[in-house]
Amino acid sequence: MRLQTARQAKHEGPQESADRCRALAQKVMCKDNDPVAQRIHRENAERMLLASFVAGLSGEVGRQVKFQNPQNLRQALTTALAVREALKQEKFAETFDTKFCKSTRLSDWQDEREPAERYSPKRAAKPPR
Repeated sequence: MRLQTARQAKHEGPQESADRCRALAQKVMCKDNDPVAQRIHRENAERMLLASFVAGLSGEVGRQVKFQNPQNLRQALTTALAVREALKQEKFAETFDTKFCKSTRLSDWQDEREPAERYSPKRAAKPPR
């Protein structure tokens, strides 16, 4: 039941969530002396692990992983980590652009003259108009 209801915690990244789900899946898997039965138990536990991990991912990362429809935990985790990193980069770029735009005076760029003409030594020697 804990594996089926596992959800990614706020402080938890995809890797930590996968590790927690993997530990829960290990507890679900039955031990059997029959190799065929053991393989079936392992496959069932892996399917439950994948389903729980994907269903438990939150936010945009979870949505993107669900869209990819991964076939195993490795694919799901790789996608989740890639999306998380892309979102971090996007957020950083937005923050950088906002700070840069606020720090740049737009009046400097509204001058019709060419940049070389604006800052030439001849211009500095001319008296103001």
